[in-house]
Amino acid sequence: MTRTSFSTLPGSRLAAGLFLASLLAGCANLADTPAGTPFDEVQAKFGSPDFSCTTQEGQKRVIWSMQPLGQYAWGTHVDDQGNVDEVVPILTTENFRKLDEGTWDADQVRCEYGPPAETGPVGLPSVRQEVWSYRFKENGAWNSLMHVYFDPETGEVTRHHAGPDPLYERERFLFW
Repeated sequence: MTRTSFSTLPGSRLAAGLFLASLLAGCANLADTPAGTPFDEVQAKFGSPDFSCTTQEGQKRVIWSMQPLGQYAWGTHVDDQGNVDEVVPILTTENFRKLDEGTWDADQVRCEYGPPAETGPVGLPSVRQEVWSYRFKENGAWNSLMHVYFDPETGEVTRHHAGPDPLYERERFLFW
């Protein structure tokens, strides 16, 4: 029996090259975008951002988010010349630690993390708070929700914590 090498088949090198190129193109990641890239180029490659806002410092911020069901989002700033700053993952354990610094309100939270996956009230009527929940991979491993609580009077963040995401919980008792 004669073996035919893949590389000797007509057009196989071209096909292999196209296959490899398609794999590499599929691996494109927003976070690999170099700072200084024109915003128009980033949009052409990854689509329009899902959210944009102006920060308290007056900078334009844009966010590509997979919320409400996805666990990832990327954010950057766009300068006056139309170029992006570093594009970074924003739904991370480290980035949520920013909420420990200073006072945050709903507009600041939305501008930093984008729209939440879920919102709703919690607590008894006398202590009711609005909670925004963001799906993310806690420490890059666990399917979690970051819950951000807002004071109904001031609109400021009162606390935040991560917890398991019930979307990924399996039924524990199949024969219940």
